[in-house]
Amino acid sequence: MSICYDSDKKIFTLTTRDTMYQMQIGPVGHLLHLYYGPKTDCCFDYLQLDRDCGFSPNPYDLQEGRGWSLDTKAQEYTSQHTGDYRVCSLSLETDAGISGTDLRYVNHAILNRKYELSGMPAAFDRAGKAQSLSITLGDAATGIQVELLYGVFAEKNVITRSVRVKNTGNTVVKLGKAASACLDLPFGDWQLLHFHGRHTMERTMERRDLMNGIQTISSARGISSHQHNPFVILCDRAATEDFGECYGMMLVYSGNHRTDIELDQSGSVRAVMGIHDEGFRWTLNPGQTFETPEVLMTFTDKGLTKLSQTYHRFIQHHICRSRYALERRPVLLNSWEAAYMDISEEKLLSIAKGAKELGVELFVIDDGWFGERDDDFRSLGDWFPNKRKLPDGLTPLLCKIHDMGLKVGLWVEPEMISENSDLYRAHPDWALTVPGRKPTMSRSQLVLDMSRSDVVDWLYQILSGLLRENPIDYIK
Repeated sequence: MSICYDSDKKIFTLTTRDTMYQMQIGPVGHLLHLYYGPKTDCCFDYLQLDRDCGFSPNPYDLQEGRGWSLDTKAQEYTSQHTGDYRVCSLSLETDAGISGTDLRYVNHAILNRKYELSGMPAAFDRAGKAQSLSITLGDAATGIQVELLYGVFAEKNVITRSVRVKNTGNTVVKLGKAASACLDLPFGDWQLLHFHGRHTMERTMERRDLMNGIQTISSARGISSHQHNPFVILCDRAATEDFGECYGMMLVYSGNHRTDIELDQSGSVRAVMGIHDEGFRWTLNPGQTFETPEVLMTFTDKGLTKLSQTYHRFIQHHICRSRYALERRPVLLNSWEAAYMDISEEKLLSIAKGAKELGVELFVIDDGWFGERDDDFRSLGDWFPNKRKLPDGLTPLLCKIHDMGLKVGLWVEPEMISENSDLYRAHPDWALTVPGRKPTMSRSQLVLDMSRSDVVDWLYQILSGLLRENPIDYIK
């Protein structure tokens, strides 16, 4: 069993092939973090030391124990206004004005399967070997329950984390922050390793000492971004590619993200990862639940190469669902750098012929094939063939490329719209804008409002029609 619970000591132990993760229900119900590291048979409750830092508050029911403070305890999931002044995992406010939560143990369940998330990518387990642990914490004042989810992939040395926040009360609750995972490391001398960059220079590694205070890796650009990847490593100062302790945290999410790493007054390190709280405001009516994206966590004492390999193999087998996760991908040539938008059937066939002679297996027709698309000021949204460039339409061209022995792909950007397009002229209200304000433009494009069912229905009709009516093997 990868997950066990010691009811006498109230300790949860999660084990993989080489690692162990341990937590404990505290004396009045708080969920405390004990240990994450090399696999061992030890019980690490002795590491939860009481420390009186002078001005670290105590829970009401433990007020006589001056050394027992959430401000100095390693925890599994943290909130505001409970005497812990470090980075929090959850912030909220009720309609009655109550903010923060005092989260205490309610119940738990061990499942012989991987938990599932609705509507978001997450790790899957086709072999049926993973186990899950669900621990529910509750707050009496707000009626909020927080279900902490742990997925254990023992053979892969990966533990996944996610959170469900449920309003079990009778008032409306507004979430201001709901992180996916919190990792407290009360001991050690750690460095932060992360990946920053820009367009055409992505994933530049930076490794630096932790400062006293908070360091933040984030993107509020609407996407995970070229600038800051939603992935961090906390590694031993002496760690190399082949030696040393390393903790990895990777968010399986492509939107706004934020990771805070705090080095506090006692030398403890806390890492909190999840959706960026800037612009985040989620209303939970009574009975409703909010689900956070998943975090993939791993640990190794064998250096950065081992950590990288663990992630590579896990993503290949438990995140990627395409058959190409395990197959060789076809050699691809894209028409963009060869022709940009200045395309014609003759030019595309000539490029495809040369590509075939060089051993290319998949030819992708990029921008310029639709509407009146001669530059990036027009026609996004008009997903029908440009008859001036392709007088016979798409289907004959694609068939000719297939006849050369090539697979064929097509570029679309369905979430965007140009003001100079038939679609915008027919439905200007479909574009996301602020009423009364001129929009901020990027490449003369606006974004379609896909919270509208009529927009989604239209996109489905257009894209499914393209795929149904044309021999397309690949969509870019």
